[in-house]
Amino acid sequence: MMGHPQDPVDDVPLTRAAQGGDVAALGLLLERHRAGMRGVALSILGPGPDVDDVMQDAAVTALRRIGDVRDPRAAGPWLRMIVRNRCRDLLRAARLTEPVAESSLRDIADGPGELLERHAMRDWIWEAIEELSPALRLPLVLRHFTEGVTGYEHIARVCGVPVGTVRSRLAQARAKLAATLEATAAGAHSDARLRTAASWEEARHTLSAAVAGDFGKVLKEDWSPEIALMSGATRMGDAALLERGMDDDLAAGVRQRPVNVAAGRSLAVWEMDIVNPADDPDHCPPSVAWIMTLSGGRVTHLRLFHPVPLRTAVVPPELHGIWPQ
Repeated sequence: MMGHPQDPVDDVPLTRAAQGGDVAALGLLLERHRAGMRGVALSILGPGPDVDDVMQDAAVTALRRIGDVRDPRAAGPWLRMIVRNRCRDLLRAARLTEPVAESSLRDIADGPGELLERHAMRDWIWEAIEELSPALRLPLVLRHFTEGVTGYEHIARVCGVPVGTVRSRLAQARAKLAATLEATAAGAHSDARLRTAASWEEARHTLSAAVAGDFGKVLKEDWSPEIALMSGATRMGDAALLERGMDDDLAAGVRQRPVNVAAGRSLAVWEMDIVNPADDPDHCPPSVAWIMTLSGGRVTHLRLFHPVPLRTAVVPPELHGIWPQ
């Protein structure tokens, strides 16, 4: 059925089928371009385990964003671009700089049909992610749905496990995700767009309430009574510690601003920019991720993680380990 392996015309039916939710078609498309994608990774990173990681990451990214391809004949260059950007992100992380978002070949203007297709694909992916175990779900969401907690070292610190365990769990999560996507293709999928919008609103409401002195009220009314503040796998405290930490920061003039939200039914991440007071610019690191485990819509566990630690920050002894330095 296929022509020459490098003939872009042969990518057209596979790309369109993948955009319609056919995981097998996406698998064939990735296989057709595997050699070229791997060649890009090798040329940037050289031989080593990072090449395999990048290839696996690229497969999940392609699944999430296949709807971005407006010209199905450009699928090959698009896949190689994903690999190139992943490699560059990896090199940037090694130099302790923040990764940049992947670029896209998608046209700026989208019609209603394209928007609906991408929304349906996103809902389907999130539904499959919810089927993963919590141990596999957390690293996968951090790796592929956040902006500042994507590095293996970062994920390892959030989860409280070695980097090797992160690599292993991501590999397991990707494999299970592919199988789950096939199993759930025909099912009903919840609206991830509405859930994400609601989580954005909740983040803004929580911060506004905190500034007004009502953070404790939010914790009591909207979060679980058994809320646990976690550092890795260790429980550090409860709502009282959370409220005290927030009140102390606000009293010092620190403010937070949400910049990215990833929200599923059982896991949500709020990424915040931190604005320090002018007379104390090093009071807090420049950003923080609120990583929240949910049950019945209420937060049961919270991890606070700074992607860029502030080495000079002074942290009260009782909060050591909560805000990593």
